Amino acid sequence: MKQVLGLLIASVVLTSAQAQEVKRDIPYTKNADKLQTLDVYSPSNAKALPVVVWIHGGGWQAGDKSEMYDKPKVFNGKGFILVSINYRLLPKVDMATLTRDVAKSIRWVHDHIAEHGGDPKRLLIMGHSAGAQLAALVCTDERYLKEEGLSFAIIKGCVPVDGDTYDIPAMIEVAETRLRLHGLPLPKMGHRIKFGNDPEKHKAFSAVTHVAKNKGIPPFLILYVANHPDVTAQALRLDNVLKAAEVPVTVFGAKETTHTKINADLGKSDDPATAALFAFVEKVVK
Repeated sequence: MKQVLGLLIASVVLTSAQAQEVKRDIPYTKNADKLQTLDVYSPSNAKALPVVVWIHGGGWQAGDKSEMYDKPKVFNGKGFILVSINYRLLPKVDMATLTRDVAKSIRWVHDHIAEHGGDPKRLLIMGHSAGAQLAALVCTDERYLKEEGLSFAIIKGCVPVDGDTYDIPAMIEVAETRLRLHGLPLPKMGHRIKFGNDPEKHKAFSAVTHVAKNKGIPPFLILYVANHPDVTAQALRLDNVLKAAEVPVTVFGAKETTHTKINADLGKSDDPATAALFAFVEKVVK
């Protein structure tokens, strides 16, 4: 009986492996650093499928493209190519260089994803935490894609997940006021420092600064943890700015979850944020 069960499990694993093709550690630029690489997850025999580009979190200082939980299996099962990217990190590079790495990875996807069964004109940019800030920025500040010879036209949707830095000056003010009121020292590597210790840079790296009408900014779904005041305030701030610019936007506050769990649960069949995600995705890629 155990032998039969073992054969059945092996058969399921083999079938699953055949259903998905994974290419890891692909350089996305010339003379690439070890972090300027990406992984491509695609269903077998994929052809002209929409593509999700996923940007990991980690405070712009940590994290890795391998931290994907159920996303590859679920997105492939729904008929999407999934690309998970790495990018160079603080403090080895500055925020502008880091953001340009994201844009370079999108350029690689545009140029090469058809070789993996993807449609280069139907990209969805998503990211969690620090990745949420980066996703929102490259989908609102057109300069990064323009440097790579691209435009918003290829981006069909943007999904930032539980970011707290769509309006960086506001986040700095809230965080530092809270610390001062409690008589606590400012962090040595807080948002003020990470984003360049310059008010103009803080504005420049804020998605809300760049939102305007008639720029071709793609539709947004903003996912956030509903019981956390900072991410809630930032989500609603970005929502209001997008609405004022007549950019289609949906916000979804996930209840009974945490900053880590909202990311880990994306893809689970009983997860409400996942239901909101796929309702949005299916709408914007049609």
